Amino acid sequence: MPRTATRWTPWCCRPRAPTSSTRAARPASGWSAARGASSAASVPQVPAVCRQRVLLQVSRELSQAGFSLAGLLLTLNISVLYQHVKGFGGSLSDAAALNILGLSQPAQDNLLQSYFSENGIEYNLVRVPMACSDFSVRPYSYDDVPYDYELKHFKLAEEDVKMKIPILHRALAMAKRQLSLYASPWTSPAWMKSNEDVRGKGMLKGQAGDKYHKTWANYFIKFLDEYAKHNLTFWAVTAQNEPLAALLAHPQFPTIAFTAVQQRDFVAQDLGPVLAQSSHSTRLIIMDDQRIHLPAWAKVVLGNVTAARYVAGVGIHWYLDSIVPASCSLEATHKLFPNHFLLYTEACSGFLTYRFSVSLGCWERGDRYSHSILTVLNHFVAGWTDWNLALDLQGGPNWVENYVDSPVIVDSSKDVFYKQPMFYHMGHFSKFIPEGSRRVGLHSIRRCLFCQLEHVALLRPDGTIVLVVLNRSAWDVPFGISDPAVGFIEAVAPASSIQTYLWRRQ
Repeated sequence: MPRTATRWTPWCCRPRAPTSSTRAARPASGWSAARGASSAASVPQVPAVCRQRVLLQVSRELSQAGFSLAGLLLTLNISVLYQHVKGFGGSLSDAAALNILGLSQPAQDNLLQSYFSENGIEYNLVRVPMACSDFSVRPYSYDDVPYDYELKHFKLAEEDVKMKIPILHRALAMAKRQLSLYASPWTSPAWMKSNEDVRGKGMLKGQAGDKYHKTWANYFIKFLDEYAKHNLTFWAVTAQNEPLAALLAHPQFPTIAFTAVQQRDFVAQDLGPVLAQSSHSTRLIIMDDQRIHLPAWAKVVLGNVTAARYVAGVGIHWYLDSIVPASCSLEATHKLFPNHFLLYTEACSGFLTYRFSVSLGCWERGDRYSHSILTVLNHFVAGWTDWNLALDLQGGPNWVENYVDSPVIVDSSKDVFYKQPMFYHMGHFSKFIPEGSRRVGLHSIRRCLFCQLEHVALLRPDGTIVLVVLNRSAWDVPFGISDPAVGFIEAVAPASSIQTYLWRRQ
């Protein structure tokens, strides 16, 4: 039995409608915040915390009488240590910035506080597109003057100066935790591409080591230089957003195609050296594409000694995860290259659904987020980044009409935004698993066929243990938690719920 019941503090979410607010954000710690704040009237119901306390009390009384409800036993083993966590966050695309700034000032503050402040879910990762992505309202680059190999005409766009940079400064001012920014390019200027267009299929002209590749590498440095003038530094850059997807892309998508061999040579001869010689302490992430390319992509790039010394990690997108198991891709890559981190750099729901890009209040989409995060954390991934921080009711704007869903949906006509289940699912990880946490051993013994949960345990820098438990089934699952340093409790994971347990060890 635990020494004190208050050591085990669960934070629980269950299905409910999305919440909307233009008022000051409510605290995101404790039960009320887990269920969300809403200005709309709701039918009175027994609070989730009360139901949980009753279940726990019944479990304790039965346990004392010699009975056990636990169909699954989770046992902590802190002597087994795995990867450190970098963090969790989302992407500040042009579309996200437009939607945030489309709200009134109080609503903007509320939205940003919900994501970044101590009263919110405390994102610490922000991905920033370098120039346009498909989630822009127009195609553009930072230097459209043909054959400007010295990049004398390089200039940040209005989307950077008037939108993204001010939002980043506000987020930094609100955040108690350190924010890590990382940038990803979708396309080079048209004159550098084989098809002479920022849109559509095309590769960088020439080959690694030539003037086009040197200029493209220096384009990264110019970007970092210009943002530094605005007092913004980047923790990392990715070499290219979805380099292989560019070969299959919609003709209007902004892309550059790279094979693994081409990226290896570009990193070894061009991008790696200029980053290393620059004044920026910016890390380099390769691939930034689907995990079906692992471990093959990593073998090509990181198998080259010259390229590998410039690379810090491997970026992964979630869209084709169902095709290849995490053990065959993520874990296999970690075993081959344990000194290079794995980071999920993009994920979203609603892609390629057309009619249902945005599905307000969809619990299943939140479930998918948590299922993905739990799976990849258990296979050596160091963090997880959502795609757009905020989109409109259509799932845009997007100039190629590639509409998708987002944890926050904005209705600027009513000056409101909606926090969806995906937002609260993300909060179970970003809020309670700070940077520097480390995954630890968690052994499970299942005593019944239907008692199946997804889970992960981590040791935080402050010594607190975090246990996240996801129940995607349609029935309650009783389970036990055992920590040799503290004791044992029985708990219940309600149907279709996610819970986070926190306790200090002695």
